[in-house]
Amino acid sequence: MTFSNSHNYLPKDLDRALLVGRAWCESPRPGPVLFVIRDGEALDVTHLGPTMADLLDHADVESTLRNTEGASLGSVESLLENSLSTPQRPPFLLAPCDVQAVKACGVTFAVSLLERVIEEQAGGDATRANELRAELQALIGSNLSRIVPGSEEAMALKRELQSRGGWSQYMEVGIGPDAEVFTKAQPLSSVGFGASVGLHPASRWNNPEPEIVLAVDSHGNVKGATLGNDVNLRDIEGRSALLLGKAKDNNASSSIGPFIRLFDDGFGIDDVRRAQVSLRIEGQDDGFRLEGESDMAEISRDPLDLVKQTVGTHHQYPDGFMLYLGTMFSPIKDRSGEGQGFTHHLGDIVTISTPTLGALVNNVGRSDQLPPWTYGIRELMRDLAGR
Repeated sequence: MTFSNSHNYLPKDLDRALLVGRAWCESPRPGPVLFVIRDGEALDVTHLGPTMADLLDHADVESTLRNTEGASLGSVESLLENSLSTPQRPPFLLAPCDVQAVKACGVTFAVSLLERVIEEQAGGDATRANELRAELQALIGSNLSRIVPGSEEAMALKRELQSRGGWSQYMEVGIGPDAEVFTKAQPLSSVGFGASVGLHPASRWNNPEPEIVLAVDSHGNVKGATLGNDVNLRDIEGRSALLLGKAKDNNASSSIGPFIRLFDDGFGIDDVRRAQVSLRIEGQDDGFRLEGESDMAEISRDPLDLVKQTVGTHHQYPDGFMLYLGTMFSPIKDRSGEGQGFTHHLGDIVTISTPTLGALVNNVGRSDQLPPWTYGIRELMRDLAGR
């Protein structure tokens, strides 16, 4: 991938944004380091960690980061450029999370609910999607765009759809009281800005899922937000929802970054609620181009409700977690022929962006052809013990 102006990848208000992240460095010894961006420079703050989970657990992380010093890793522009080079040159960006669990919410937008039902009823056959889409829109109408999950209205719609044979397990999590929250990836397995994302080799119908990802500390407090690509295999999940693990968790199938923007007086959960997340897909072999937007104002469940459904007395996360909030953008534009819909080609460049968080850029490869995931928790522990 080629490097363009760094302003294309950074928050529009970089001078006031409190950004933290992780980078792979070779000196003084190979391994990941934590950094904060200050005045356009990345400063090593690993001494405050040693993991991102530790850093986010600081009671007053904003004050701590604004007053600490650290060795320079270089300019933020050089980090971005190094990350987009092939191969990546140290120091380059990693996913900004480490030992946290990586969780994801599904079917949180009415549009994505419709597409999940289509996947299920198509049984993984992309050629049936258009026909099913028309049938379901005629059956459901516009009800789902305004309904509150778990409400009396939602339950009445459920009963009506059941009587007409239109109910689905995706409807249950889309408008029922309980959100779908699943494990997207293992700790340390997510890739970052500039890396390749992976498709399982068995998939022939797949797409990116542009999302905002919340960074939650070990006490269940939301400390910040970033961007994510919850790579989705529509054919595999469409065959059976019980194949969710195979559809969602593969080598390099989770991308997060470029940085975590911490909440402060200038950025908070209301900014997440108002965000518009843009997606651009650029085909390198066919000149294909697709663009779209997800408006977070149209989410069916509030982000903080999704956090509460994930963590609480029923489930603790002692290392914190990252939470994908879901997407409303399921690309359906025909690519390889009429009625074929959208699916990735290898080499596609995917850019996910929003003005307050910058842009996450990845190219698309096959999970079995990308570098294997080898740097796990034991390797991290060995690195930390050696410092």
